[in-house]
Amino acid sequence: MTQQFYVSPEQMMKDRADFARKGIARGRSVVVISCAEGIALVAENPSPSLHKIGEIYDKIAFAAVGKYNEFESLRQAGVRYADVRGYSYDREDVTARGLASVYAQSLGAVFTAEQKPFEVELAVAEVGRNQGEDHLYRLTFDGSIADAYGFVVMGGQAETVAEAVGGSWDASAGFAGTIRRAVAALGLGTPAAAGEQVGAPTKSPAGSLEVAVLDRDSETNRGVKRAFRRLSERDILGLLAEEAAG
Repeated sequence: MTQQFYVSPEQMMKDRADFARKGIARGRSVVVISCAEGIALVAENPSPSLHKIGEIYDKIAFAAVGKYNEFESLRQAGVRYADVRGYSYDREDVTARGLASVYAQSLGAVFTAEQKPFEVELAVAEVGRNQGEDHLYRLTFDGSIADAYGFVVMGGQAETVAEAVGGSWDASAGFAGTIRRAVAALGLGTPAAAGEQVGAPTKSPAGSLEVAVLDRDSETNRGVKRAFRRLSERDILGLLAEEAAG
């Protein structure tokens, strides 16, 4: 009879955490930033259809890094949760905090009970009537949840990108300036091209970017309650062209 090797619970949790971190680090970075006009979500993503950023409800958006099939299943579950809660009670009862709590429970259960943890990291953003009422939550693979202030950076070389975002973040800026700063920060987290100085800012082509915003004044500006708006490649090119012209 074959005897099974004993692995301590501490070692098992450490191995699972290391496995998940390595998977997340292989992904490309995502930046979520609060600004004067709302919340901007910017991701390195060359795919035109496999989105890392999505809408959950009227004022709530979702961003993720890691394995697409895993975070897409979580996004869909979040949409179902929001729809049922909004229909059963009131649309105002659907909040980013409630959604983040549901995600934290799901991620924690998978991490402790399943053989393989989810290789994902999530951000849930809710735009408020003013910047002080914006909510940003960051969730890790083990179900840990953190209330972030100002911005969230996940995936890839997150520390390098976060340092760049923190050094240039301007709470009073509009969407255009905030998105350009995020793109510049993502350039710092991208491996330098041959012949370029390591750590030097690089331009991220619009085709490799996925950008969306939560418009703080969507009802005034666009006449709709849904604050989420995805920017087209033409919109992104226009923003980057403005920066180059300036």
